[in-house]
Amino acid sequence: MKNKHYFPMFVDLSDKNVVVIGGGSVASRRIKTLLAFTRNITVIAPQVAPEVQEMAKLGQIQLVQRPVKRSDFTMAYMVLAATNDHKLNDDIYRVCKEEGIYVNVSSDRDKCDFYFPGVYMKENVVVGVTASGTDHFLARRVREEIQRGLDRALEY
Repeated sequence: MKNKHYFPMFVDLSDKNVVVIGGGSVASRRIKTLLAFTRNITVIAPQVAPEVQEMAKLGQIQLVQRPVKRSDFTMAYMVLAATNDHKLNDDIYRVCKEEGIYVNVSSDRDKCDFYFPGVYMKENVVVGVTASGTDHFLARRVREEIQRGLDRALEY
């Protein structure tokens, strides 16, 4: 299948419910990025990394420590499936597609309604970079270059 190009769209998440399934390092990184845009984040996982636990303790996220249930998606605007369980990620993808919920499966670029971009913010400037899900390291390098350029441009 030829690589699809995704339309870059900036969305107001401030009043949207975001559900993150998984509590490991990938989930943690994505949660930290999302916190700049919304505080309506629910993380569902039986076990979570200490960083995720700390975000919950600080009241930055809602943490539900148990396996995910279909009813957890009822009010979700978007879902991030960030588990190491490919069958569970497939089930999450299927449910979200049935319910019309935007979904991103971190381990399978073909099961993403959107790619999670590399994000850089300074003042009112927000930049998101993706390599269409093919090369996370390239996207990171490009984001870092943009960051350096914006830092210089915004100094004036």
